Amino acid sequence: MTELGGFQDRVARIDLSEGDVAYESIDDEDAKKYIGARGLGVKYVFDQGPEVDPLGPDNLLAFMNGPLSGTQVTMSGRIAVCTKSPLTGTVTDSHHGGWSGARLKWAGFDGLLFEGQADDPVYAVVEDGEIELRDASHLWGNGVHETRETIEEEVEGSYGKNLSIMAIGPGGENEVKYACIINEDDRASGRGGTGCVMGSKNLKAVVVKSTTKMPQPADPETFREGHQQAMQAIQESDVTAPNEGGLSMYGTNVLMNIGEEMDGLPTKNGKYTSTESMREAEGVDIDAERVSGENVRENILVDEPTCHSCPVACKKEVEVQTMHKGEELNVRTESYEYESAYALGPNSGHTDRDAVAVMIERCNDMGVDTIETGNMMAMAMEMSEEGKLEEGDLEWGDTETMIDMIDRIARREDDLADLLAEGPRRVADRKEAHDNSLAVKGQTIAAYDPRCMKGMGIGYATSNRGACHLRAYTPAAEILGVPEKVDPYEYEGKGELTAQFQDLHAISDSFDICKFNAFAEGIEEYVTQYNGMTGRDVTEDELLEAGERVYTLERYYNNLIGFDGSDDSLPERFLEDGIRGQGASDGEYCELEEMKDEYYDYRGWVDGVVPDEKLDELGIDVGPGTGVSSEGGAAVSSDD
Repeated sequence: MTELGGFQDRVARIDLSEGDVAYESIDDEDAKKYIGARGLGVKYVFDQGPEVDPLGPDNLLAFMNGPLSGTQVTMSGRIAVCTKSPLTGTVTDSHHGGWSGARLKWAGFDGLLFEGQADDPVYAVVEDGEIELRDASHLWGNGVHETRETIEEEVEGSYGKNLSIMAIGPGGENEVKYACIINEDDRASGRGGTGCVMGSKNLKAVVVKSTTKMPQPADPETFREGHQQAMQAIQESDVTAPNEGGLSMYGTNVLMNIGEEMDGLPTKNGKYTSTESMREAEGVDIDAERVSGENVRENILVDEPTCHSCPVACKKEVEVQTMHKGEELNVRTESYEYESAYALGPNSGHTDRDAVAVMIERCNDMGVDTIETGNMMAMAMEMSEEGKLEEGDLEWGDTETMIDMIDRIARREDDLADLLAEGPRRVADRKEAHDNSLAVKGQTIAAYDPRCMKGMGIGYATSNRGACHLRAYTPAAEILGVPEKVDPYEYEGKGELTAQFQDLHAISDSFDICKFNAFAEGIEEYVTQYNGMTGRDVTEDELLEAGERVYTLERYYNNLIGFDGSDDSLPERFLEDGIRGQGASDGEYCELEEMKDEYYDYRGWVDGVVPDEKLDELGIDVGPGTGVSSEGGAAVSSDD
């Protein structure tokens, strides 16, 4: 039991096999050591045992909020979904914004732990500290949007804006390895296949009904001081200041033109680092500006909704009217994100703005990750070009086929779609196509070329959940100059910088607040708000150590199932093929091995493995079910 402020001290453990629900308290020591949300969620997954089958009944699916979720803290509407990934085999956590996390807290819970597998489809209704399971057989096969509409009609009592529905589409039902969970605001727990795990459990949706019951700080004076300091920082930041450009004006897609200009935008499955270089080399009509945040705002923007307690409003809702195979489509979707636009656009060999909007909407409705879906199609396009796909071809920039392919993948309608639904590692293994994959540990990169942004190279390689831009997000320093500007082409110092960013974001993910806070706030604001809410008196160093503990526990989990330094790698094209660009970028490649040495030295790891001394130093306990001897340490095999 914990008496820390910010917690409801209530977690539901739902056994879907038996249809039983048990309620338990938060362990006070765990709450102090792992903070909440991502940290506590990973601890629950770790305690379940790393050897579980990701799609078996023993795998845990944890929906977790943190001590700052649903409070006055700016951008505190996040929720973490933690599990063992069917895409990568690693531990994973995937977050989404909107209001789900806040409403789960207001409904009386810190977390929902789903285990087992229901015999028939069900959905869970959360209200006033209780969980009810209801039949979802009539929803199975429906897209996310229709599912939400039906559930809204079925759930008794109108909660208006205080109703959250987190659902899967056909992608999750058919166990597409990169299926995701989508809420009513089209916010996605997108990466790692959380929706695939949900589908394997026959869990169609999680519905949260609540009125606004915002937690009050245990130490109001300290909290007020920290909150005012944080708000001032956000108002003064060039990146987060409302209506001053940046995220508020253009959303995450403000980076499209920036990435293009610095030769950092992977194009045509990473063969090029900008649409300009592809256009010059191949004479094709492609231009990143057409799918940029500036173009979107000027031409197709219709609304700018926001998440709980957020003044930035980075979401850019769009509406397009376009033709598809002779039929007129009218599509409205939230939101036109940079990473989605990159994967479904330039990396797939085109810059058709409206087609990208349609594909984003289709991915959301089918419940599949936009990044992985776009990159899988780009991989298939390159394989088709090389004659490696006997199941069927997919041509560069064929947007009509791409739009249909999203539905085909989600429903596994044919041989090619069924193959692509398995994700990049399995496709590469089956087709001897590792040269065509942009994946690390089975998950593909996002919209940042590691030859141009060296910190992103070591960040992709050492991410505990497979290639990920959000574990460290070094472009904050390399592009935006936060907390200070560093040379994106310099590799020295990036190992240490990446580890520091990883620990800081492990903290924000465990609070659970949006990472965009870190464009304005730092550890000082984090400590003051955390202490004010919980009533603790931790120092900056102690909170940073908690972030390191979370990251190290994740790495240790992966070590236990066979991951080591050999898995901290990058696709060969980033290590050997220099950029064909202009000025400072020309000829650049990613010096990964040098950065890994620096990174491991800073972390105190040995070839990517956490030694016993580091576990002891951080107070990481080895619990039952982990398969670890009494001497501790990870028994690492040579197999992935």
